[in-house]
Amino acid sequence: MPLGTLDRTAPPLFNQGQSALSKLIFFGALSLFLMVADARFHIVQPIRAAIGAVLYPVQWVALKPVQIVMGGGRYLEDLQTAQRNEADARKALMMQAERASQADTLAQDNARLRELLELRQTTQTPGRAAEVLYDAADPYTRKIVIDQGLAQGVAAGSPVIDARGVLGQVTQVLPFTSEVTLVIDRDLAIPVQNTRTGVRSVAFGDASAHGGGLELRFMAANADLQEGDLLSTSGVDGIYPAGLPVAKIERIERRADSAFARIYCLPLAHVTAARYVLVLEPTGAPTAPPPAAASSTQRKRPEGKPGAGKNEKKPAAPAGGAR
Repeated sequence: MPLGTLDRTAPPLFNQGQSALSKLIFFGALSLFLMVADARFHIVQPIRAAIGAVLYPVQWVALKPVQIVMGGGRYLEDLQTAQRNEADARKALMMQAERASQADTLAQDNARLRELLELRQTTQTPGRAAEVLYDAADPYTRKIVIDQGLAQGVAAGSPVIDARGVLGQVTQVLPFTSEVTLVIDRDLAIPVQNTRTGVRSVAFGDASAHGGGLELRFMAANADLQEGDLLSTSGVDGIYPAGLPVAKIERIERRADSAFARIYCLPLAHVTAARYVLVLEPTGAPTAPPPAAASSTQRKRPEGKPGAGKNEKKPAAPAGGAR
């Protein structure tokens, strides 16, 4: 092929077109024109809106994975926060319930103590308050243990009452605790008096009667007794002060073949649910004379009579309630 017939133009791949400088000037001028036109006449705003509308689905699809990841993280954080808040709320609710139960218990104890204080103000016999610790371990007796003993000055035979009436009698005293035999125990007897008629009798513990009660024994079948009569301490035993409520007559059984009536009574005191009690001093407890009085009595004895004072009568010991 002769050289004159060859095409000396550059192939399309290497065809540069306009020069780079001319392109720079053209596009620079176009940019300035568009900026000025957009700033002055807002002619590019519709184009921008159209492009945004066209690209919105692409942006939504592109942002969806990121939103899913971020939403999942927030969901897990919110779930953990909700679980922590629920646990804290449950703890707070349990604490409030415990405080509420404690408040109810304290209110009940306060009411019992107020009743006991009122009873102490109406009772002339000296006494001291005590708290019931537990019931005695012997299943065949009805006894409780209180938190007062020899160290607090409690003596054996002291009457024990609660806010409603006579609860029992101290039968055993230890250094820091005491054992109280309840009125429903079969080994305890209390001299009582019918407040309506004034008739005296003796109430014996009868633990088998309706779960715990008392019984008036050796009462004539024609005795003036009625159901609902109030029985109080008579004070003849020198242990219990007179006038303390003991029980109420619940049922009277009169039989033609027996000269005595069966009289069942219910104690007024909380024999099975006592919490705070009052330990009284026995009314007949002997008191030692002061040293000065004793010495003056010895000085007044006539001299020269060695036998003086031997024939003096001694005071009788008070009769105890427990048999």
